[in-house]
Amino acid sequence: MNDHKIEHSNTVLVIGGGLAGCETALQLARAEVRVKLIEMKPLKRTPAQHSDRLAELVCSNSFRSDEVTNAIGLLKREMRCMGSAILEAADATAVPAGSALAVDRDRFGDYITRLIEEHPLIELSHEVVHSIPEAGEYRAVVICTGPLTDPELAQDIATFTGRESLYFYDAIAPIIDAESINWDIVWRQSRYDKGDADYANIPFSEEEYYSFVEAVIAGDKVIPKAFEEPKYFEGCLPIEVMAERGRETLAHGPLKPVGLTDPRSNKRPYAVAQLRMENLAATAWNMVGFQTRLKYPEQRRIFRAMPGLENAEFLRHGSIHRNTYLHAPTILDDQLRSQDRSDLYFAGQITGVEGYVESSACGQLIAWHLLAHLRGETLPPPPTTTAFGAMRRHLRQEGILSDYSPSNLNWSFFDPIEKIPKRRDERGKRIRETKFDRRRRMAARAQNDFKAWATELGFQWRGDD
Repeated sequence: MNDHKIEHSNTVLVIGGGLAGCETALQLARAEVRVKLIEMKPLKRTPAQHSDRLAELVCSNSFRSDEVTNAIGLLKREMRCMGSAILEAADATAVPAGSALAVDRDRFGDYITRLIEEHPLIELSHEVVHSIPEAGEYRAVVICTGPLTDPELAQDIATFTGRESLYFYDAIAPIIDAESINWDIVWRQSRYDKGDADYANIPFSEEEYYSFVEAVIAGDKVIPKAFEEPKYFEGCLPIEVMAERGRETLAHGPLKPVGLTDPRSNKRPYAVAQLRMENLAATAWNMVGFQTRLKYPEQRRIFRAMPGLENAEFLRHGSIHRNTYLHAPTILDDQLRSQDRSDLYFAGQITGVEGYVESSACGQLIAWHLLAHLRGETLPPPPTTTAFGAMRRHLRQEGILSDYSPSNLNWSFFDPIEKIPKRRDERGKRIRETKFDRRRRMAARAQNDFKAWATELGFQWRGDD
């Protein structure tokens, strides 16, 4: 803990030292606002946490795609242009992952912890917060306690908001020691040889695949408590839930073999499981898409039956945990603060955004709203043609017909763009715009609109034209 002590009456209190909390705190401090950041580790940990570092990555080491034709890649572009501290750390500690951004999670945590501890306007305090601090004690309060908010604080939040907290189950994938992998069977290749060979691939014959599916379905699993109805996030389903939906589901999901060729046979396998590098030293590999509620002995038995993993040593087993989130559209106002208390904000996954990048971006967005609030102003929302605007649209449930639930950022949250009419080339051949062509145009529009919005509001722009 650092030694910076500051006056509460002139301080913003940020509760939670995860991705959203650290991003919020650093954005405010870099704007010369004093911050007290409270993190309960090492005094107490959630079931998913294992490190005392700030901004711990508990599920995966991947920040997903870096390509602007992907909604999450576009969001990262906007975050970088606005000086995101989390992406600064991620870029500084990146490991090879093809077109994705993945990090060495230990170095990443060290980087963020150092930024927080060394900033003269941030006081880092290790405490367990049981209730929302009273109004007036701080200039503002931001709760960034994430999807595993401590039960006492979660209950106080539920009492304050006047409704029960919602929940769903999220799952964590196993990590394997590289030395225990049979590299005579497992080979390195990215799909379609795109970029370097940053992924390791486990081939299945048809017989091996169906045997694996049956084993996963029949495996002994952790059973949710009787009073808890499982509500799984569709973007992170346990592998056994996918297998139970049909014998071919995994072959068209995390085990799809497209774009991969087994060098031993020079053919595409019937199915392929992928491993992603977990650290720069490539000593640990994450089982991509293998989040699971199988019991630990079953994970070892079933996953070691996979080709090349017969001697696999699990550095971390897969697991599940309960995620708590607020019904943001009815709890937050247009400035993304509590409708019942103008100095109270929520940021990150507790609001219903889902994923590392979205959680960090939410912290960045809340910091901008809070800075405007401290000046007695309101922040005009980013255009809904932009990634930040699309994310905010999800939080406000604007134009979205489905019931509110946690979600990754996706293109459906953006304003649509007009399709280019069909045309013919000089030889009369019909030209059709592809999905990726359209997304490139949406990305170009987003970058222009976001830069115009940020420039008009006087933000420091760090991007290229």
